[in-house]
Amino acid sequence: MKIIETIKLDNLDNQMRLSDIGFHRFDYIHSRKALIKAIKRGDILINDQRGYTADYVKNGDVITLIEEEDITYKAYQRNLEIIYEDDYLAVINKPAGVDVSGNKFKTIENMLLSNISLNTGTDGLKKLRPVHRLDNQTSGLLLIAKTSGALIELSRQFQAREIVKKYSAIVIGCPANEGVIDSPIGKVEALTKYKLIMTCPSLKVGEISLLELRLFTGRTHQLRIHLASIGHHILGDKLYGNKDLVLSGKGLFLSATELAFNHPITQEKLSFNLSLPHKFTAHLEREKRRFEKYQKD
Repeated sequence: MKIIETIKLDNLDNQMRLSDIGFHRFDYIHSRKALIKAIKRGDILINDQRGYTADYVKNGDVITLIEEEDITYKAYQRNLEIIYEDDYLAVINKPAGVDVSGNKFKTIENMLLSNISLNTGTDGLKKLRPVHRLDNQTSGLLLIAKTSGALIELSRQFQAREIVKKYSAIVIGCPANEGVIDSPIGKVEALTKYKLIMTCPSLKVGEISLLELRLFTGRTHQLRIHLASIGHHILGDKLYGNKDLVLSGKGLFLSATELAFNHPITQEKLSFNLSLPHKFTAHLEREKRRFEKYQKD
């Protein structure tokens, strides 16, 4: 048995059934259906004892997600760009348009098995585990754990906000040179900082801007919600932006381009950076050319 994730319950108004605590409390369970499946498989413990869907839990209870040793997983065959790999972790460049995990077969988790070697030691995970999440339409740096110990320590660093995560985004309009957005999401604290890198004229929307974003909390769709809340939604955002401004076939202009953390075993400081995705630079250059041509005409 390997521990995948441990949480201590808080903010419960009353006792409630285990199946009702909310999948959003977990980093590695992404739907109510998946939570119930994990409980029925015996993968959820309450205070170190197997939990059942009808069990009641309360504030202070410790809920543990485990992985059984005899499980086998099927790999989804697709090449991924590996940025870094050692015996304990890996960093990949996640492509846009793919879920990190979930009930589907076509997920990053299942692709990892055909791209990254397993740690065959006693602490090695049968299924390589992303330590954090990126939205389906978000590309960029994704941190992967190979061992239970690495997963626990890296998860702790995320919870303690010791890991630096920066994103690049193209947004509609031109915000201030820098700013902080700290509005809660779903009554939960959320903090984003942004910095204006450049602004480009656009015939269609007036101006578009390239931002560097620093994520301090990891709420679902946090960057998309926060930027939309200040009137500068991310280009290509169908959910929180203007659907009429979505570019056909281009997706969301959001990418995780910087990641820095301490190695969970050696404590060495590791830092990774990606160049701006080609679709970002190509779109900025195209908008600039179109505007300049219009000015001449």
